[in-house]
Amino acid sequence: MPVAVIESLDFESRGVARAGGKTVFVEGALPGETVEYEVLRVRPTYERASATRILHESAQRVAPRCPHFWVCGGCSSQHLDPLAQAAVKQRVMEDAFWHIARLRPEVIYPAMTGQAWGYRQRARLGVRQVSTRGGVLIGFHEKRSSYIADLACCFVLPPHVSAMLPRLHALVEGLSIADRIPQIEVVMGERRSGESVTVLVFRHLLPFSDADLEQLRSFGEMEGVDVWQQPGQPDTARPLADGECDLFYFLPEFDVRLAYRPGDFTQVNVHTNRLLVRRAMQLLDPRAGERIGDLFCGMGNFSLPIARRGATVVGVEGSAAMVARATANARANGLEAVFHAADLFETTGDSFAALGPFDKLLLDPPREGAIAVAKAIESRHGPQRIVYVSCNPATLARDAAVLVREKGYVLRGAGIANMFPHTSHVESVALFERP
Repeated sequence: MPVAVIESLDFESRGVARAGGKTVFVEGALPGETVEYEVLRVRPTYERASATRILHESAQRVAPRCPHFWVCGGCSSQHLDPLAQAAVKQRVMEDAFWHIARLRPEVIYPAMTGQAWGYRQRARLGVRQVSTRGGVLIGFHEKRSSYIADLACCFVLPPHVSAMLPRLHALVEGLSIADRIPQIEVVMGERRSGESVTVLVFRHLLPFSDADLEQLRSFGEMEGVDVWQQPGQPDTARPLADGECDLFYFLPEFDVRLAYRPGDFTQVNVHTNRLLVRRAMQLLDPRAGERIGDLFCGMGNFSLPIARRGATVVGVEGSAAMVARATANARANGLEAVFHAADLFETTGDSFAALGPFDKLLLDPPREGAIAVAKAIESRHGPQRIVYVSCNPATLARDAAVLVREKGYVLRGAGIANMFPHTSHVESVALFERP
């Protein structure tokens, strides 16, 4: 077996080494370790590999808590100490700024971290009936595979959901259309009263029989969860039982409660989201009399805290359903905000100018980033301050290059939020200002 010394981690939590003039990405290896590895894929300039034996172990290596870790693709770094995980993600963000945009933030903000386990308030579990593997499989995809990792427990899910998994297996196996249920979505939230609630949304490709529906209802009552069915697109999801449909999450620092439905986009980590909103508001510093744009605003996660600080908010979002949800959330919280539906990936100078002048701007785009918005900002009279919340360091760095090189902004600072512990997902926030 070949041997390599691991120099660093890449953005997918793989160890990076050099061998034979190539870069070798070694799954399961950590910086500073000497490992034996097996080559999985060969390319002209790099190889993908998996560590087979650790010859010299890093002090930051820990035993993975989950028995499924080495098979399940839901997590990639349980073998690395959680504090070290945040440091690695910070370095991934800094490297993206430098290698893509040749930029360095003036200040690196302290990493925002929360609980390492049981943090996922939302998850989509794949379901497959595979007779050759023992029947129904429920879990995330396996590493490097489209197969489903069959989970008996999952420690990034809330403890009661993890404990429920074996009984969920038994439920699905007893349904008449077990082979036509591709997905179960787990959604956590609060009722209007503040009581915690767990929703299980069963995606099904054929109608449930009456006996199936009775089994689902009984399961919900026994487990204390709300069971929904989804026969088509997300907007077809509906509860089996009559009752309140909306869920809520609370931003106590801003006295804001946001309503949503299963299928709506919300952050999976409620605690770290609160830290992220706090950091974004500290950097944006909204004040009465200011007009602030919140682009890619969703249901108002940042818009409503901005409004609570007294600024005039204009939120823009591509989904008309989310615009309606944000408008309703503003009204329910007694706040004034204006929301528009628009395709921000097609933003032009004219369409951006049509939104009116902004004193400040908050951007929270999906992984594709906000390149069209960055290019549309007026070079001399754009917002004085931009806070950019990102879930992809590469597109953040790309857009930062436009804001700094072409639009005259300075990258004042940046830092990460460990929204998804034990994964390679990097959430970050950056501050740009006109000098």
